[in-house]
Amino acid sequence: MKLTRCFCAAALVLSGGLWSAQAGLVNAIQAVVHDSVITRQDVEEMTLPAVKVLERQYRGQNEVIRKKLAEAERDNLEQLAQRQLILHEFQTAGYSLPESLLDEMVQERIRSRYGDRRTMAKTLQSEGVTIDKFRERLREQFIVEAMRSKNISQEIIVSPQKVENFYAAHRDDFKMEDQVKLRMLVIGRSSDPNGPQPARLAEEILIKLKEGAPFDEMSAMYSQKSQKSAAGEWYETSQLRKELAEAVAGLKPGEYSRVVEFPDAWYIAKVEEVKPQYYKPLTEVREEVEKTLVTQERARLEKQWVEKLRKKTFVRYY
Repeated sequence: MKLTRCFCAAALVLSGGLWSAQAGLVNAIQAVVHDSVITRQDVEEMTLPAVKVLERQYRGQNEVIRKKLAEAERDNLEQLAQRQLILHEFQTAGYSLPESLLDEMVQERIRSRYGDRRTMAKTLQSEGVTIDKFRERLREQFIVEAMRSKNISQEIIVSPQKVENFYAAHRDDFKMEDQVKLRMLVIGRSSDPNGPQPARLAEEILIKLKEGAPFDEMSAMYSQKSQKSAAGEWYETSQLRKELAEAVAGLKPGEYSRVVEFPDAWYIAKVEEVKPQYYKPLTEVREEVEKTLVTQERARLEKQWVEKLRKKTFVRYY
């Protein structure tokens, strides 16, 4: 991506027109790192997968999508700038990547991801990626990871005191809400106008259950939804629908809820087990905390290293 590179004129226009207003900026320079240019198109290509996810996650919420998209673009621009800083440092330090090693990496990627070269070629063509661009991406990826490994310590030790301090400061992150293990018997609306009324049928089934009728037997005969586990499923009380949560509140293991009516069905819930709110002990989450602290420390060291590279390299954002 040198200053003399020719910029293509095709604009990435996404569904809903979220990027259409910016189509004319596709060739605009977003940043320059030493003599390498990062264009609007580079940022959009990197952001494209996130757009599809955002459109699914926030369907119809265009303002939210635009805000999240802008955040993703800023993050991706920074990632691209950092990558160019690292590549420039690799070149400045006099390192080189033998073509023979790159050939081996290409062959390994073909075997692991595509199976054979023909499949790879077709896949890349469908994505608009040339073989040369694929090799260059692989080369840059290898260099960046190698430089990170060389300049950022991989042996990060977290002291027990730091683990304890983090746990104490983030205890709410390890809070488990009230949970209840339920078995459900579901009576749906009948398509037969002469058949039993579902509300009355549900009440009759509940009476039989309380009189000792086997739940499995009643469920097999009448329930329209099967339980994933014959022993029941765990639910956070706060995640249950309000009517169902109220119906099982205060029940003990072995007790049944009242008949709970929803627009499409009538539910009877049997409480199998109850777990009140509690905090996971440090002994249970120590490994998780240690991994979090190692990740945070590695990110801090990488940021520190990148800032050093930034100070000795020309960087300009537009």
